[in-house]
Amino acid sequence: MKVRQGLRLVLDLAVPTAMFYVLRAAGLGLYLTLVLSAVLPAGVAVLQWFRSRERDGLALYMLSMLVASALVSLVSGSPRFLLAREGWLTGITGLWFIASLRASRPLAFLYTRPMLEGHRRLADIPGDWDELWERLPRFRRIWKVGSVLWGVALLADSVVRVIMAYTLPMDSVPALGTLLYVATSVVLIVITNVYYVASGLYDRRSRLYDPLREQGLLPAVQP
Repeated sequence: MKVRQGLRLVLDLAVPTAMFYVLRAAGLGLYLTLVLSAVLPAGVAVLQWFRSRERDGLALYMLSMLVASALVSLVSGSPRFLLAREGWLTGITGLWFIASLRASRPLAFLYTRPMLEGHRRLADIPGDWDELWERLPRFRRIWKVGSVLWGVALLADSVVRVIMAYTLPMDSVPALGTLLYVATSVVLIVITNVYYVASGLYDRRSRLYDPLREQGLLPAVQP
């Protein structure tokens, strides 16, 4: 992940949570605080999106989550319902990852490609990813498995968020929800990257790329 992308992700997660506690400390009611802490960051994110030249998948995903959260906040409901909105949205994302297995490219492929393709210092993946997708069945399987891992984990994360929203003290839920985002992301990144390394994705000398060597598209591995 690029440094700028990482900073953006941290800000997108931290700003709504920080705003929630600032507004609560200023004496605003819980319901109004939940609405404002969702709507205002989403508005700022939309303006930044139109001003920015970057259109990568991570930025689009975070913007979509912020806007969707803001829209849900405008729906009349109880504070508990608003606290649970992140859980419902995370669950939809998990289903989206799994449903993408039927698309031309699964989401794990689409989100990872801008970060790794052509960056040999991060991952020694040879050639154009579209060509690898067409030529290597095992390459396709890697991204499908990765999408399932993310989908299942996000569905589990969603269940935990909804339980937290309806059972824990309400003022503690936003902070715990942010910590859960961090924990889920770290665990998923570690698990998926362990899988990618074990599958040989990051090493052009691995057996994954044997079909390319057989076709003369990669040099033979030296003993």
